[in-house]
Amino acid sequence: MLTLQQISDRMEIQDLLYRYADLLDRKRFDELASVFSDDAHVDYSAMGGAVGNRDETIAFLKKVMPMFPATQHSNSNVQIRLDERDPDRATGRVMCFNPQQFPLPGGGTQLVMMGLWYVDEYVRTADGWRIRRRSEEKSWVFNAPDFLKL
Repeated sequence: MLTLQQISDRMEIQDLLYRYADLLDRKRFDELASVFSDDAHVDYSAMGGAVGNRDETIAFLKKVMPMFPATQHSNSNVQIRLDERDPDRATGRVMCFNPQQFPLPGGGTQLVMMGLWYVDEYVRTADGWRIRRRSEEKSWVFNAPDFLKL
C-alpha cells in the first residue's frame, strides 16, 4: 500500500510530465528550465532530435519547434516507480502520442503522427520534482513526408 507521501510524489511527478507537454505545445521554452534539473541530460535522438544538457535541450527546442504550426504531446500510460532506497529519486516510462503539423517545401502542411515513450529519471530538488534524465524510444511514425527522416 502506498503512503500519503508516495501518493503525493507520484501526483507531483505526473503534474511535472503534463507541464512539460503543455509548455512544449504552447512554445514556452524558457519555462522548461523549471521542468528539468540543473544537471539534466536529454536524449531526443530516437526521433531525430538532439542530445544534451538542460540548456542545450532548451536551445534545440527553441530552434526546431517553431517550425511546427501545431503540436500535441499527449502523455498516457504513465508508469512511475519511486526508489525504495532513496525517497528523492524515481524512474518512469511515459507513452506519448504526438501529432504535429509539418510544413511542406511547396507550401501547406501535412499532419504527421508519432508514437514514442519517454524513459525518465526524476529527482526531488528544493523546488520540487524535476526530470534529471529523459530519453525517447521510438514506436512508430505515420504520414511523414519522404524528406523527413524519422
